[in-house]
Amino acid sequence: MVFVNGKSLNDGSTGLRSTFFTSRSNTPSRQAIALISDHGDPAAEIGKEEAGGQNVYVRQVGEALSKLGWQVDMFTRKANADDPTIVQHNPYCRTIRLSAGPEEFIPRDRLFEYMPQFVEEFQKYQAKHHYPLIHTNYWMSAWVGLEVQKTHNVQLINTYHSLGAVKYEAVPDRPAIADTRLAVEKAILEQAHCTVATSPQEAEMLRSLVSSLGHIEVIPCGTDVSRFHAIPKADARIQLGLNPTDEVMLYVGRFDPRKGIETFVRAAGSIKQNAVDASNLRLVIVGGSDPTKSDGQERQRIEQLVNQLGLADHTTFAGRVGHDLLPLYYTAADVCVIPSHYEPFGLVAIEAMACGTPVVASNVGGLKFSVVSEETGLLVPPQNEVAFATAIERILTDELWARKLRKRACERVQQNFSWTGVAAQLSDLYRRMLAQSIMSDSSSSNQLVISAPPNPDETAASSRKTISTTATTASSKSLTKVS
Repeated sequence: MVFVNGKSLNDGSTGLRSTFFTSRSNTPSRQAIALISDHGDPAAEIGKEEAGGQNVYVRQVGEALSKLGWQVDMFTRKANADDPTIVQHNPYCRTIRLSAGPEEFIPRDRLFEYMPQFVEEFQKYQAKHHYPLIHTNYWMSAWVGLEVQKTHNVQLINTYHSLGAVKYEAVPDRPAIADTRLAVEKAILEQAHCTVATSPQEAEMLRSLVSSLGHIEVIPCGTDVSRFHAIPKADARIQLGLNPTDEVMLYVGRFDPRKGIETFVRAAGSIKQNAVDASNLRLVIVGGSDPTKSDGQERQRIEQLVNQLGLADHTTFAGRVGHDLLPLYYTAADVCVIPSHYEPFGLVAIEAMACGTPVVASNVGGLKFSVVSEETGLLVPPQNEVAFATAIERILTDELWARKLRKRACERVQQNFSWTGVAAQLSDLYRRMLAQSIMSDSSSSNQLVISAPPNPDETAASSRKTISTTATTASSKSLTKVS
């Protein structure tokens, strides 16, 4: 059964509305909730190995939820002994790093053995703060949530971020952890109170590849539209030292073979080879790496390919770029290329579009949702360098059409993908999950008490507040339920 706005498309249900009362207090209380991101440290510097879209998602969601009245604790594994145990992002949102195994970087495929220790450390906070709702991110965090659920009455929500069933299709030699991951991914879909898919395509994939059981709601990822927005391209190029006449093709992301940077570079090589004058052609590759780790090895491989194709004089490896400067790179580019083999959503796509930059992306996963082909960019078959070259050339050679793409791209993000809007949908989901938990508890007293977050506009009102919890959402376009 499919639901939109809490209403069944089949039975015309109007949704369930119930009223709860907060306990008396001099100041409005905040409900503490836990977000778990085992390897994706919300406080980490973006662009480092294992630090990418998931880190951004958890950090931005956590901070936005705190502005809506929640007390948000975000848990991750401590991967560096010098990192502080607690990072306070604002008075109501913090990252807590738990000791689980050596306090050093450990590749994800070897991290699961330390998750029992992660559970033990998390339970100490659970015993103190009694989080009634836990939102896990990635399969190992989901396993932690399932373990906590065995001993505590918690509402468990999960976001996958990536799927083993998809990843292992493209890997010739499956790692030893593969069977465990696939089993956990099935268990969390079937046993969590809700799974948050970031696109309709991801929801369909969960149904076809993982399980037909479990409750799914579609809530997209977002971007900071106050930071990522259109600015004059000429100004951005001046600040970055790019020429006004350069034809700039941009890649932003980690150095990982699954990100498809080789496809991008080979497509650029084809464009150069076929161009009458390629002197203005410019590749800009943004992403950090460590020479001692796998992302450093991938960067070295890409650099060798750049040299082989005669693109060295046309290519800039910008390294790790902070979010303060990243909008300049997006705005300065004529096209942002996302050649990933698979993306559940694709944060880079909406960051680029928010800055008014057309996107050429692989026609996979959530990119089919975030990018509207022929309107905000182009979608092409993954790992197809010819298709990517053709699509990139279309945008580079048709300035009038490219202007239309830029305008529509920016509008689409503003209307659909702000973190504020995403957090509002998640907040609504959390309220409904907590309300359902209370209503299903037959031992509850006649007067039910819930310290759900107060409306920020009502914080100066009487200490006794009535909080209405409803199964409807504020947006009919962006939240879909799939049961």
